[in-house]
Order: sequence, then structure tokens, then C-alpha cells
Amino acid sequence: MRLSRKIRLTKGDIVFNIITYTVFGIFTLLCLVPFYYLFINTISDNDLTKRGLITLIPQGIHFGNYLQVLKLRGLSNAALVSVGRTVIGTALTVTSSAIVGYLVTKNEMWGRKFWYRYIIITMYFSAGLVPWYTNMSLLHLTNNFLGYILPGIVAPFNIILVKTYIESIPPSLEESAAMDGAGYTRVFISIIWPLTMPILATIAIFSAVGSWNAFTDTLFLMTDERLFTMQFVLYRYLNEANHLASIMRSGTTGAINAATALTPRTIQMTVSMVVVLPILLVYPFLQKFFVKGIMIGAVKG
Repeated sequence: MRLSRKIRLTKGDIVFNIITYTVFGIFTLLCLVPFYYLFINTISDNDLTKRGLITLIPQGIHFGNYLQVLKLRGLSNAALVSVGRTVIGTALTVTSSAIVGYLVTKNEMWGRKFWYRYIIITMYFSAGLVPWYTNMSLLHLTNNFLGYILPGIVAPFNIILVKTYIESIPPSLEESAAMDGAGYTRVFISIIWPLTMPILATIAIFSAVGSWNAFTDTLFLMTDERLFTMQFVLYRYLNEANHLASIMRSGTTGAINAATALTPRTIQMTVSMVVVLPILLVYPFLQKFFVKGIMIGAVKG
């Protein structure tokens, strides 16, 4: 017979819980309100949105803004570039972090302390923007898709997380596998990789969000429009919203409906929503690994 044990909460515990839930509830609401405001303005009457009359409830609901914005030149190609750099970059970053993090836990690795410190020291020192651009240019990574991928493969912070996480795994697991004749590669694939999935998922979140939101590397490295990312296209469209609205209105045949005619404000909001929506949909699926991964990866023992 299983006995359930009830935990008695003191008045102090109850007050603390109420305050905690209230504070975090308000904080969550403050994070959600901007996205909600953005969304309701993109599906509401454009004339009302232009005049700033949509604040809480959408009015004159329509989805024409999204259909028209998706027709903007270069947006579909930019979406492919962003998805490509996010997926490929995240996969390579996670894989390299797992491999390097595992290697630096092995005393048998040649020059282990030197290489680990060599990697970590790059977190604290940076040559600056001009040397970085010069280096990227000399490596022929300007107007090159690899310019999005190669610089982020080795991430010192991610390696620290993986290393600390692996050190929390009982050594007996590796020792038993070694006694059965498993080498380092087999141990890594069969034991280390599956057990480190929480921290690898956490790293995947960091990498994917960073890759998706990055636009400064496009600004400095890319002049070929075929390599522009969605964030950079958003940056350009936000600066050119007035011009774009005029072009799209001039291309409309027949009478212009003020409720659905694009305005600079609706273009800015709709493009922003199109860019941020994919990462908002992906994040919740990986969030369950986040707390466990980051706590175990940051604290040894």
C-alpha cells in the first residue's frame, strides 16, 4: 500500500508562493503583450492600425497583409537562407560542442589543458570588428554562405557546458564499456551522446535563436542579395517601409480599400511577425530540456 505524504505549507510559504507566482505571472504577461499587440495590428483594419486605434481587440480582421508581404521581393529566398544557416549551423555547433566537450574530459588527450584553455581564452579577448572583417575577407568568407556557418562551429561557452555535464556522469559507465572492448568513439556514440541530450538541446536552443536573429554578419559580409537573411531583409524593409507601401499601392488595380491597403506601419509589423514567428513556434518544443540541461551543465556534482 502506497502512502501519500502531504506537505504542510506554513503561512510564510503560502505568502512566498503567491508573491512568486504573481511576479512571474506579471513578467510573463509583459513578455507576451508586445507580441500580442503586434499580431492583432497585422490582422486588423489597416486604416485603424495606421491611426493607432487597435490596442486590445482586433477589428476588421483580415489576413491580406501576410499574403501581400510574402510577395515582397527577396523574402522567400531570405527565408531559405535563414533556415539553412540555422539548421546547418545549429547541427554543426551541437556536434562540435559535444565532441570537443568530451575530448577535454579525457586525461589521455594530448595537450588537453593547453587546448581547453586556448579555446576558453577566446571568450575574454576579441580583436575587434576591423581585424574580424579582414580575417573573414582573407579567408574568402565574404559573399559566401560558409561565412554564416564556420565562425560559430566552435563555441567556448557551449564546450564548458558540455564538459561540465559529462563530468557529472558516473565514470563507471565508461569504465564498464571500456572493459567490454568499447573504444572512445563507441563510448561517445553509445553512452555520452544519449546521456547529454538535455544539455545538447539547450545548446541547440542557444545556437538556433542566435543564428535566426543574427543580421550584422550579413550587413558586413554580404552584398549578394541571394545570401541575405530574413533578419537583414527585415532591417531593410523597416527602413524602407514608406517606399514599399507606395510601390505596393501603385501596383494595386482598381479602387484602393483603406482597410486592406498596406501602410508603412502595417508593413513593419507584418514583416516583424513573419520573421519572429518561426522561432517562437520552435522554442516551446525544446524548452522542456532547457532547465534540466542548463542546471546540470552549469553545476558539477
